Amino acid sequence: MPAPGTCTLRHEGDLVLPDPACTPGTVNSAVTPDTIKTTICKSGWTATVRPPVAQTNKMKALSAKSYNVAPVAVGEYDHLVSLQLGGAPSDPRNLWFEPGPIPNPKDAVETRLNQGVCSGLITLTSAQVAIATDWTTALDSTGLTPVGSKTCLRSQPTRCATSASRTE
Repeated sequence: MPAPGTCTLRHEGDLVLPDPACTPGTVNSAVTPDTIKTTICKSGWTATVRPPVAQTNKMKALSAKSYNVAPVAVGEYDHLVSLQLGGAPSDPRNLWFEPGPIPNPKDAVETRLNQGVCSGLITLTSAQVAIATDWTTALDSTGLTPVGSKTCLRSQPTRCATSASRTE
């Protein structure tokens, strides 16, 4: 865990991003292109790897201190590379105190990326890199676009995710 006060939240308008030096994002080695059908693309899988709240509440408080966020601030202890994209469940380099509303705007991006990966529209690696680099531009950088409730390729708007996905 980074030392107290050493991390700086970044802002894109009203959206918040973590400090890449403190929270670069890390992945779960059990999630690979060969295992996605039995891991991130399998309904209920994230519940099998989510760390217990008793563990994450302690880490959340330390992360808030690292980011100089008041202990009473509204927000969640969030995985930068979400569990539904194969993010590391308990690695502090993949977790950060994300201030703001719950659920947060990042959740919808994670779900659309998961839909893109599980439907074969984009690769697992491209989704993981995009979300870790800048979740606010991850859909654009992977070539995905929302079309109503569907997630489609921007370059081929009729190629869309074929199955519904669940949120993290």
